[in-house]
Amino acid sequence: MQRKSAFSRRLPDLVTEELVAALSKKTSFEFKQLFDVVHEKLRARNAASGGEEMLRLRAYEKLQNLVSRGMVKKTGKKYKGLASLSKALTPPAPLPAATPTK
Repeated sequence: MQRKSAFSRRLPDLVTEELVAALSKKTSFEFKQLFDVVHEKLRARNAASGGEEMLRLRAYEKLQNLVSRGMVKKTGKKYKGLASLSKALTPPAPLPAATPTK
């Protein structure tokens, strides 16, 4: 019986969805403003569990990931979504299966 890897690539989560939705607008946000928007949207969806501070850390980590992937531009303390931000919500392409070498 074959076992799957314990780790798999997952679809974007709700925090990423709300970050992308907020940053898709043409305005720039400081993190505090951006988090307030994301937190309010998640509370409206009844998806803001785990405490506000933990959610703030998760949102900051996801935002920095988007910056490092080149989907969000950081200028000073302001963040602005770029055109490639729409790719953040598409699932990643599966990796090709490795062929065993003899």
